[in-house]
Amino acid sequence: MSERKSSWIPWIFVGCMGVVVAVNAVLITSAITTFTGTTVGRSYDRGRAYNAVLDEAARQDALGWTARVTQPRAGALLVTVTDREGASVTGLMEAELLRPLDGERVPLPPAAGAGRFTLDLPDELRAGQWELRARLLAPDQRRMDIRHRMMLP
Repeated sequence: MSERKSSWIPWIFVGCMGVVVAVNAVLITSAITTFTGTTVGRSYDRGRAYNAVLDEAARQDALGWTARVTQPRAGALLVTVTDREGASVTGLMEAELLRPLDGERVPLPPAAGAGRFTLDLPDELRAGQWELRARLLAPDQRRMDIRHRMMLP
């Protein structure tokens, strides 16, 4: 009996299915091991309380305070806060760094000052994107929330 010349055709189908299975395995593994997709926990409750978020933003805008974050040297952040007239705002700043990708939080020592607040960074920080979350509390109990995203080497 002679061998058929078309016996290789089923192997093409097997090979194509093997490629599909391999690609799907890579995509499934990538989906499981990377970003969870959750950006805000309890998003429904936060959405219902959105008017409070808007009220807080309006309160902070009414203060007229402006914050500027710079990194004058490695291992430190400088936060400069001025009021509407450009005068320095005195107070106590409490801060933490948040790594948006995995939610790691690193508390920073509080800093007191008059318009210029130096926040010392710990040595063990990983390189990448971080968000400074700070709260300035003035002696008269007025407060300002500061959020600033940055890349650290």
